[in-house]
Amino acid sequence: MGVCEISVVIGSWGSYNACNERALGSGWLNLSDYSEWKEIEEELINRGFELVGIDEELFVQDIEGIDSNENWDYVNPEKLFNVLKEADVLDNSYKNDIMCAYLDVRSFGDFESLVDSKGSNWDEDIHLYKGYDYEDYGREMFETCGYQIPESIEDFIDFETYGRYVGEYVEEYDGGLIEIY
Repeated sequence: MGVCEISVVIGSWGSYNACNERALGSGWLNLSDYSEWKEIEEELINRGFELVGIDEELFVQDIEGIDSNENWDYVNPEKLFNVLKEADVLDNSYKNDIMCAYLDVRSFGDFESLVDSKGSNWDEDIHLYKGYDYEDYGREMFETCGYQIPESIEDFIDFETYGRYVGEYVEEYDGGLIEIY
């Protein structure tokens, strides 16, 4: 389905607090370039990190490719990488889209729990309605249920209210609606 561009700058609390040459972090690392965390550790060592010593305690200093209100400073980069790998979002654009929408309405901790419990099938009960508002959703659900009304009276039906009524598990995210069962 395509490779996703999720890149991080990894910092260490030790170097950050010491204001040394690694205080600004690793530079950008595209997570889809790595197949396991050990490769990222090797890259950090090549960039001068002392992973046994001052740079043991790592954090996500910056992130691109995931729009979310998450405070990434408190997310362990190894945990982030492993969860993204297990969720198959680094190699699957569709799953990446679902994850980004999910993180717009929930936290990374919620996402991590979902992946822990369902593995790469974490998204089986989540449906995206990109570009939809509640009126679009209501109209689709109305038609999906097999209701048929003459086109001449469609303007008298409040599809937005109907969409909100039937959308018990639906939430708005930045790009439309997401349904999470």
